[in-house]
Amino acid sequence: MSRRSRTSRIAGLAVSAVAVLGVVGVPASAAPDTAQELSAHRDAGPLVLGHRGASGYRPEHTLAAYELAARMGADYIEPDLVSTKDGVLVARHENEIGGTTDISTRPEFADRKRTKVIDGTSLTGWFTEDLTLAELKTLRAKERIPQIRPRNTLYDGRYQVPTFQEVLDLRARLSRELRRDIGVYPETKHPTYFNSIKLPLEPALVRTLTRNGLNTPRAKVFVQSFEVGNLKALKRELRVPLIQLIDSSGAPADFVASGDPRTYDDLVKPAGLREIAGYAAGIGPAKDRIIPRDANGFLKQPTTLVKDAHAVKLKVHPFTFRNENSFLPADFRSSTDPAQYGRAFDEYALFFKQGVDGLFSDNPDTAVAARAEFLNR
Repeated sequence: MSRRSRTSRIAGLAVSAVAVLGVVGVPASAAPDTAQELSAHRDAGPLVLGHRGASGYRPEHTLAAYELAARMGADYIEPDLVSTKDGVLVARHENEIGGTTDISTRPEFADRKRTKVIDGTSLTGWFTEDLTLAELKTLRAKERIPQIRPRNTLYDGRYQVPTFQEVLDLRARLSRELRRDIGVYPETKHPTYFNSIKLPLEPALVRTLTRNGLNTPRAKVFVQSFEVGNLKALKRELRVPLIQLIDSSGAPADFVASGDPRTYDDLVKPAGLREIAGYAAGIGPAKDRIIPRDANGFLKQPTTLVKDAHAVKLKVHPFTFRNENSFLPADFRSSTDPAQYGRAFDEYALFFKQGVDGLFSDNPDTAVAARAEFLNR
């Protein structure tokens, strides 16, 4: 879920709520009551959210990663959604797929390499919006950070890039098999950008959830975005709770595009949280918004963000929890080896004590065990 800070202005890419609503055909009267829509999301203890699946053990955003997350006890699996050239939603963390598929080794796609500006950042590579679904399905996924997770490279080349529908089909099958309702927590990636190239994500998202019987207040679904405008628009289209993601720095891409001077720092202030409470059921902040780190990576005193969010009845689902030293605060690292596991249980315990309502984890089994310890302490 973490993303680059997006602070550069992108001319002409503003997402308007009217534009989004104009192409999604669910009546505004479908807007849910917040208390009702959250009733399906009350699990015992804080939620464990399988971040891109069990991406600590399998290449991220593959059906294998999602299935493993569910089998490890995750309450929800999280697909990030981007679009193909023919408008099909697929699960990738970014629309640039040079680092997560084998496309760079495929000569038939050599001429598709492009340099684009996505939310103010210049990127060179291969992009999902330049491939049809049929073309994308010929590719195979690979581990994104092999230097940190070399064991995951064992699975390179084994899995396709899944469609959102395939993720939902897997969710339904595993819910039956495991005899518990596996939730799904999709994120719209770069909605301003995709809207600018006439491949808006929101209509297909609403259609797919509705077609699968998941656009209801009792469906175990959250929808999240780092942008604000598309969530406000989706509030009128979806009957499931929405989550405003809040990065550690920068500003929402739609704010930058429209000239709105506000940043994520403004969104975590009391006035910003009150505004979020008008369209979302919760926030998904970077975890250092809750417990910051100093310049050397050591933890500082907690902020009041959890308390402030709860004061306006917002759930808090921070990201991202991982077992490796590379991602842990310096307080909990086991060595200087970035790939070695550190004291992840200590980090979970610290955040559970802050009162978070759930958290995103690359290692759902560790998170589930840490939650059990916290609840039984």
